[in-house]
Amino acid sequence: MNRASRLLPGGIFAAITFLHPSLAQRFSEPGHPIGTVTTKGNLIVLTLKKNALGKENLFDLAGRTLRFTPDGAAYRVETAGLEWDDKYGEEMPGPQAALQQFQFPFSGKTWPGFSVGVTGSITFGAATPAPGGPGGPGRGGRGGGVTIGRFDQLRDAARNLVNTVPAICVFMKPRMSGTRYLKELADRAVVTWSLTEPHGGIQDFTWTPTVNLFQAVLYKSGVIEMSYKQLNARDAVVGVYPLANGGAEKPLAALAGAANSAVPANLNIQRVKLASIENLFLKVTFEMRGPVPAPGDEAVAGTTYRVIFNSKPESAWTIRGLGRGRGGRAGMGTRYAASGPGVSGGVGVEGNTLSIEGTLSEDLPAGKVTIAAETTGPGQVSDHLAAQPVDLSALRSPAMHLSSLKKTDGPFPIVYEAFHYYALPNYRDLACTVIRGLGDKFDFLAYYSDFRVDNQEAGTPSNGPRGGSAVGIGDPAGRPQDYCSDGRFQWQFIQPVYVGANQMQEKSPEGVVVDRAGGRPMTGYNLAMSQIGHEMGHNWSAFVSAKVNGETIPLGPTHWARGLQAAAAFPYTRISEASAMGGGVWQDNFDGTFTQLDDDYYVPATGYSPLDLYLMGLAAPSEVPDFFILRNLTPAGHDANGHPIFKADRTKVTIQDVIAVEGLRTPTVDKSQKAFNTGMVVVVQHGKPPSKDLIDRTNAIREKWMDYWSVTTGRRSTMTTKPR
Repeated sequence: MNRASRLLPGGIFAAITFLHPSLAQRFSEPGHPIGTVTTKGNLIVLTLKKNALGKENLFDLAGRTLRFTPDGAAYRVETAGLEWDDKYGEEMPGPQAALQQFQFPFSGKTWPGFSVGVTGSITFGAATPAPGGPGGPGRGGRGGGVTIGRFDQLRDAARNLVNTVPAICVFMKPRMSGTRYLKELADRAVVTWSLTEPHGGIQDFTWTPTVNLFQAVLYKSGVIEMSYKQLNARDAVVGVYPLANGGAEKPLAALAGAANSAVPANLNIQRVKLASIENLFLKVTFEMRGPVPAPGDEAVAGTTYRVIFNSKPESAWTIRGLGRGRGGRAGMGTRYAASGPGVSGGVGVEGNTLSIEGTLSEDLPAGKVTIAAETTGPGQVSDHLAAQPVDLSALRSPAMHLSSLKKTDGPFPIVYEAFHYYALPNYRDLACTVIRGLGDKFDFLAYYSDFRVDNQEAGTPSNGPRGGSAVGIGDPAGRPQDYCSDGRFQWQFIQPVYVGANQMQEKSPEGVVVDRAGGRPMTGYNLAMSQIGHEMGHNWSAFVSAKVNGETIPLGPTHWARGLQAAAAFPYTRISEASAMGGGVWQDNFDGTFTQLDDDYYVPATGYSPLDLYLMGLAAPSEVPDFFILRNLTPAGHDANGHPIFKADRTKVTIQDVIAVEGLRTPTVDKSQKAFNTGMVVVVQHGKPPSKDLIDRTNAIREKWMDYWSVTTGRRSTMTTKPR
């Protein structure tokens, strides 16, 4: 019985949602300044407070061997000089490894084989869906082994892997690729990885392949050795993750609340019970005065249950009641989602209780901590339990500094270390720092830095309140006040782009093929334009649907559907371009097939479609020609120029079909905003000035951005970058 199933008996199980940063923080508290701002020419310099993004923890085991020796159901850990087997054995054609000479003991069982992930991990047992649905941690990647969400921070992912799947993370780093080798001897199996980090693309940190050579030896005795011969990468998850099964709950404390008839019964805290499971997991149970709405009940939406450790909001474990998904998407009814450092498993709902489990953050000091609790109804704090001291010394975090462990330490039932860069900032905090410091004069904010953050991609998602009071563009606007804006601020990057990333370079090296650039080197900060043009375009696109012959057809969501005819009205660099927001340039062959002349990928940088310009308030409905969407796309070869051909069902769409669903875009083109201002922000750590490279590159991107905007909007709009 694993953690998730322990929440099932007698109650209702609500699947946890492991939220992408842009989703997780959608429900967070309003932002607050996390540094100071000054200006340097036309740039904004944001200097972070000390430790505002925590500290880096970069890989320190290169040239060493890490050994895990079984001690009962747990492990003792030690490091030694490099032990390396130069005879790798056969290259693996796929992830599955079948043992012929012995079975390997792990996680309470012996295994005749395992799955070797191309990103540096090993898992055991039949493939199972990842907890929390698509993107959640666990297993499910085609490359085998462990998979995590696209935007998961490694520090969080390392915690969230606990008790999801029996796994060994040798050097688990997403987006790696390369070769795996397997050799089996009578008493051991040797797995060797020769991998490179992703390279040559807009979301990458390097133009050329890198060397990452490491090895795992699984002994018949259960001993595990991990050896690191050459590592270019500095961030990964390393450790052993057997399932911790069958532990009984041991009560730790019960924090008493009080009946209050002025508070709804499902939000009035009567007691918060704390229990340990196997001295590893903390279980928190909210007991309310009345029944808790079950998932699917409309009363779930807008409720929040939270426990806060040591009066630090960032330490909180939170259960949020989420409303139904936009557009009636399948599986998106009301539900509870859990988040917080170390939270994993699911939300247990039974009668008048909700339960959540997780491992303690390594940031919490051992022993006594203070715990407070609160509940929130729509728009107000409904109940609060004052902070009280609780002794949690019986619990041990599985997160360790592996290189410091000795064989006399432990034993540890689960033990890992997350090697990572600085934590991602709360994007609302970034906006608040700038706006509070310089005033509410920015429509957009773009951030750049000379340090890396804990993200496997060099680019950044985007978010914002969608200011300007525009309606008829799909998803409703957010709350500008959460970003410290009185209403002007609209959209931004959610994290700084690293100065060493490919997309911050003026051009790519000669001969480097950049994504779909046709083998030509990129010039003119084109990748930076791809990123900023695409992300700021999300202020308006692509969230609309169309009603055709009584059927509501989503044209996105988020990005235009691949089959949407969405040619750029004012191309940026080429004669024919698909929209920066997705879709394609499609040629109807009038025989049931369609040739894709440009695809839904925004590299090289492209312009905006007439539909985009309408949603931006830069085109009237009459200026949007009829278009179409292709559904049921089926590959049907290529034309003489190498363009892919598809069979598909063609559905004509008009702008009036969009207006039938979303309403008329208001303000209309004659009254809409035409002049925009972007704050170009360089973010630096406490006590450090921005590097010359960072200043020069951000300035170059700033100048290109104003030109890009003018070209791709047909000079119907202007973009400035004034910091004051």
